[in-house]
Amino acid sequence: MLLSFAAILAGLLLLVWGADRFITGAAALARNLGVAPLLIGLTVVGIGTSAPEILVSTMAAWQGNPGLAIGNAIGSNIANIGLILGVTAMIAPLAVHSGILRREYPLLLGVSLVVWLLLADHYLGRLDGLILVVGLIAATLALIHIGRSRGASDPLPAEFDAEIRSDLSIRAALGWFGLGLGVLLAGSRLLVWGAVEVAQAFGVSDLVIGLTIVAIGTSLPELAASIASALKREHDIAIGNVIGSNLYNLLAVLCVPGLLSPGPVAGAVVTRDLPVMMLLTVALYLLGGGLGNHHHIRRGEGLLLTLAFVAYQAWLFTDGAAIGAGT
Repeated sequence: MLLSFAAILAGLLLLVWGADRFITGAAALARNLGVAPLLIGLTVVGIGTSAPEILVSTMAAWQGNPGLAIGNAIGSNIANIGLILGVTAMIAPLAVHSGILRREYPLLLGVSLVVWLLLADHYLGRLDGLILVVGLIAATLALIHIGRSRGASDPLPAEFDAEIRSDLSIRAALGWFGLGLGVLLAGSRLLVWGAVEVAQAFGVSDLVIGLTIVAIGTSLPELAASIASALKREHDIAIGNVIGSNLYNLLAVLCVPGLLSPGPVAGAVVTRDLPVMMLLTVALYLLGGGLGNHHHIRRGEGLLLTLAFVAYQAWLFTDGAAIGAGT
């Protein structure tokens, strides 16, 4: 058992370190190839922050643990809003100035609703996976269009420009990219093995492990990035990273178990986890870009988001429907 927990801890540390190097290398490589910083931030960084979830879900689905993969995708979205933005806002209140982000909120809401509808029949099949892949392509094209149409007058490009390294050659960027990817692969392998062993030892479903330990662990890169951005007063990046990560979690991560290991989806996912994710997504929309001129996540609102996340975690461990293999 100690070996399993050690594997989880080592896997999480490798994922955090590897994700940072992977994103640094990918962003610098794109910049060297002439891609605009805004488009790098909206697409490359968005995919990069979801890289731990993508690889963990791929490893889990490949090994026949689709519940862990599904829990990781949905749980990470819940953690990104409730834990990541909640804690970040308590440390440094967030103000949304970017019109680009206010156009991304409806996109995230729409994708979240589509995912809920796809899983409403309690089955994630290959057709669902293909639909999500098509959605991934469409969402990426939509982000590129949003960036190009609003970039000139928006504060977000300058924030991305300051964050993406310009001192790395193509060779160095490729080196960081390859190293980060290798470390991510090793970390995901360790994390999945340890998580499955712990789930079996305690009689807890793969789904619950994915929604808790794995989801929180794979969201740690977003936590570090969001707090760092907020402290540098790059509030739009802090929120934009979460929106982009959540989009790619639903499309690039959730498609994996559908394509590699199609099968039934636990009823609790549809009746408990997806509604919680939707409620937090709507809350983010209302706070950051929805009604009126609010566009702030203050410390009190950050506390409420964090408490909602803590309450959800407690619900997972007290809900009888969540305990037991196959739930």
